[in-house]
Amino acid sequence: MPELLYLSEGMTVNSLRRGSSRGSFRSLTAVNRAVITCARCPRLRAYCRRVARDKKPEFSEWDYWGRPVPAFGDPGARLLIVGLAPAAHGANRTGRLFTGDSSGNWLYEALHRFGFASRPDAVSRTDGLELRDCYITAAARCAPPGNKPSRTELERCRPYLSAELRLLERVRVVVTLGRIAHDAWLNAAGWWERLPPRERPRFAPNAETRLPDGTVLVASYHPSRQNTNTGKLTRAMWHAVFRRARVLLDR
Repeated sequence: MPELLYLSEGMTVNSLRRGSSRGSFRSLTAVNRAVITCARCPRLRAYCRRVARDKKPEFSEWDYWGRPVPAFGDPGARLLIVGLAPAAHGANRTGRLFTGDSSGNWLYEALHRFGFASRPDAVSRTDGLELRDCYITAAARCAPPGNKPSRTELERCRPYLSAELRLLERVRVVVTLGRIAHDAWLNAAGWWERLPPRERPRFAPNAETRLPDGTVLVASYHPSRQNTNTGKLTRAMWHAVFRRARVLLDR
């Protein structure tokens, strides 16, 4: 059997988490390959292709990626970052999460500042950026219209995140960027089902929760322009998130 394993209609999040012969990915590479070829959400696939065809004038010379965007980073990472979805003219153009947009400018500057990235910016898949002790993924892998994937689309994408969580065995700190990413991680990790509603970590900026297995969950607003340009998310708040992640991992 080839390394690439596809999601079938009968495959569930639980089968991926259990590692059954039918529903398991054997490596992060296999997950990424399946993500890239995924076609489970026709609305999102059509939108990504349309954006890639029409382009932004400033990116007219680019050959847009226009497909689902895989996660990336250090397979032995202890820090996991969960975003919302690829940006239409960011990752949907470059093919790498948080690459080529303003959110990425915020993210990689902070990761570099606190020792998790080799450089403070990200412009393309071939720019030489390397993540150190850090892995970046997302709740949805296709750019959604209006940055709003539907609940069904998030559920269809969840098995990929569940598989990544199973394979990233060293993760100790999880940073969720926004409420959708926060809830997506809780669901994919199984905590949404296992914890009573009152004990589920609620999303709040810079909130920190230690889960029963010792994993520390740190929540943050997403570094979207809507949040950064309005001051809802300040540079000080943002740096505090990753400073805290560094402190937790260096203990």
